[in-house]
Parts: sequence; structure tokens; C-alpha cells
Amino acid sequence: MEVSTILTADLLDILFEGRNKEYGAYDLRRTYKRRLTIAITVMLSALLLCCIGIAFANEKKEAMGGVIIPDETELKIIEKQEPVEPPPPPPPPKMQEPPKVEVLKFTPPVIVHDDQVKKEDMPPENEQVENTKIGTFNQDGVKDDGLVAPPIETGGKGIIEAPVKQEEDWNKIFTKVEIESEYPGGLPAWQRFLNRNLRPSDEVQGTVVIQFLVDKEGNVTNVEAISGPEELRSEAVRVIKKSGKWTPAIQNGNPVRSYKKQPIVFRVVDGE
Repeated sequence: MEVSTILTADLLDILFEGRNKEYGAYDLRRTYKRRLTIAITVMLSALLLCCIGIAFANEKKEAMGGVIIPDETELKIIEKQEPVEPPPPPPPPKMQEPPKVEVLKFTPPVIVHDDQVKKEDMPPENEQVENTKIGTFNQDGVKDDGLVAPPIETGGKGIIEAPVKQEEDWNKIFTKVEIESEYPGGLPAWQRFLNRNLRPSDEVQGTVVIQFLVDKEGNVTNVEAISGPEELRSEAVRVIKKSGKWTPAIQNGNPVRSYKKQPIVFRVVDGE
């Protein structure tokens, strides 16, 4: 740049002397003030619009939110109503007393002299006894024609005996029990016993059901086969008799005698 033009040249032109002004940095620095002025103006305008909008919204809210009470409106105090109690339930109907049944005094005859016989102790005639209850005193009432009358009190205590509870016979043989008898140790122990003692058949297979009696001590008696192949029944009976004592059945918490039906399965073992 020539010396004569340095004093009149812009600082930006001096800085970019001999450089590529088309790159963009020159143009950005040259228009920086104008862009800054536009940005500040837009920001202030947006802020002013927000303030105007808030003020307008508050004024509109105040205008709409007011409650206008007309002069002729009269406010009344509402009295609290007491809860209405429901009416009491009607009294239960009176129990109708059963009618009294006519009773004639009839006591066992006593042999005495004729002058000692009282008129009230004399037995009634047969016609009077018909349709009439027999008791130890006389009572007026309706004829007994199948009417069920309350028990007659004769001046005693009026004690009514409670029903006697029938005791269970724990020595009988039960066919249905709460807990059935089983082999000691349950099903796993029973399977181990069969594996050690049962002799399976090489030709016949099937299921044999054995019925036997287990007493209160667990002893096994009355062993018999009730179903299954005939060839396998004797072996099944032998195994049951060899099984020893079982756990007895339980009924109402007591060990009892009961029948047990135990299936025993025979399978032909493949020798291959």
C-alpha cells in the first residue's frame, strides 16, 4: 500500500493487505458491527413483545376472573341437617303357646281296705282314658288326637337330660379312614423293598391288587389277591406277607384297623 493512502485507508484494509479477501474472514469482520446491531435489535424487540404479551394476559385474566354479584342476590346460611335415625326394627312375633292336653291321673293300684280308698285315687274308666294322656295328676285341656304337647312338669326340677354322645368303637375294622396305612418310609422305601424282594416273571406281566388287613400295631393279616394275572398272584401275596409291619391308618387322631389295597406291578425285563 502506498504511503499516501495509508492515512485514509481503513484498518481492516491495512490488516488484509496482500491477503485473500474472498476467503470470508474479511467479509465477516467488515460486517460485524451491522450484524451485532441487528441481533441486539431483534433480541430487544422479542423481549418487548414478551413483556407486552404478559401484561395483556394479566389484564385479560383480571377482567375474566372477577365474580359479579347482582344487588338483588341474597345470601342465605344453609343449616346443617341432622341425620335421620332409622326406625327401630319391629319386635319379634310372640311364640304361640301350644295347647294343653287333657291329662288323667292314673297311679299304680295299691291294695288297701275299702274305707281307705280315696275318690281321687280311683282309676279312671276305659272310656275316659281314650284320647287322653296318662299322668300322675289331673289337667284340663284338649283331647289327645295326635297333638304333640310340651313335656308336663309335675312340680319337679324340670331337668332335661342331654343327649348321650355315642363313643366310636376303635376296635372295629374301618373301610374308610382319614389317613390310610402305608409302608414305613413311604413310596420310595416301598419301591426299594420291591426291587430287593419281588421276583418278576420272565413271561407274564401285569398288575396284581392285594387286599390285606393292617391292625393298630401295623401287623399285616388276611392277605389275598383280588385282581390280576393268576400266575403272578402267589408272588404278590408272598411279598406282602414278607413286608413286615406297616404304619397303621389314622381316624380322628387314633390308630385303627383298616383294609389296605396295594397294587404290585410286574414287568418283563428285556435281557438285551
